[in-house]
Amino acid sequence: MTTLYIKNMVCDRCKAAVANALKDLGLTPISVELGIAQTAEEIDESKLNGIRSKLNGLGFELLEDKQKQTIDRIKSGIIELVHYRDNKSDVNLSTYLTDKLGTDYSALSKLFSESMGLTIERYFILQKIERVKELIFYDELSLNEIAIKMNYSSTAYLSTQFKSVTGMTPSQFKAMRKKDLKQLDKVGV
Repeated sequence: MTTLYIKNMVCDRCKAAVANALKDLGLTPISVELGIAQTAEEIDESKLNGIRSKLNGLGFELLEDKQKQTIDRIKSGIIELVHYRDNKSDVNLSTYLTDKLGTDYSALSKLFSESMGLTIERYFILQKIERVKELIFYDELSLNEIAIKMNYSSTAYLSTQFKSVTGMTPSQFKAMRKKDLKQLDKVGV
């Protein structure tokens, strides 16, 4: 069995694309999650070159540096929490990441801050605001419903945080109907 760490996997379509790419190369994917794929086979250097090439052609990158792998796993975990689990209120960010990565949060926080130039908490906030922008853009929920869904203590707090990140209020953003949504892997970059 081989575990591959893959950069730029941010959605279910990414997982499907990676699984199909591995199958196309004659490999058997055991599991494919955001940022991580496991194959039944042991992979030698020649197969690794084929995987690298195939993934690059799809806009992904094979991560071989342990620190880059960890940073990507932190990002993928936060993206999963914010965008696919709707920031469930019973989840503490530090506990979630510690459990997900099996590493002490202070070590994760230090590595992330040194490598990315921003804290894990700031990256988490940026992802939350990106999700809020998406929900405002689709105009299916009221701002109060978005605040509840995204685990904000109040609509006022959501509005304050939104303005501090984007420079405009949620109402101004909605009125502009601006397509200012970022690719999830570009948030914080």
